[in-house]
Amino acid sequence: MKGANDKDYEAFLGEVRKATGIDGFTPGETGLVTLGIDEKYTLSLQYLAPAGKILCFVEIATLGPETPCAVYRELLAAGLFGAETAGGFFALEKSTGTLVYNYYFDFDEAAADPGAFVNVLERIVALCDGWAERLKESGDGQNGERGNMISI
Repeated sequence: MKGANDKDYEAFLGEVRKATGIDGFTPGETGLVTLGIDEKYTLSLQYLAPAGKILCFVEIATLGPETPCAVYRELLAAGLFGAETAGGFFALEKSTGTLVYNYYFDFDEAAADPGAFVNVLERIVALCDGWAERLKESGDGQNGERGNMISI
């Protein structure tokens, strides 16, 4: 679907709604889709028409000033070496300390198989669960405890 447009994206999301039964896969005025996941995360999708990509980003946690350095080392290593990121990457929003996982989908591939797209979204949520658990066990500053980083 080279040169796909907003109508193609909306049609694709219609297929995703059918596959999932989740009405929240509806774009807003700017094309942004935002879903709450299990009251733990916010998953968002943004269609980037010029690039032919769908950006998926998930707000995982807020890292506070007490977050141990080991957490940042683990996230940096994951980003540099692609370990435990499933091809995505982490970003840290400087002003809020929000840790965000980002993943780019090729629109043509996603549109060709909405079911596979949904499966990848489910794996992304599972990956975020693993990282959230690691953060909790590390003492990310949210619960005041300090533990050891563990591998998932």
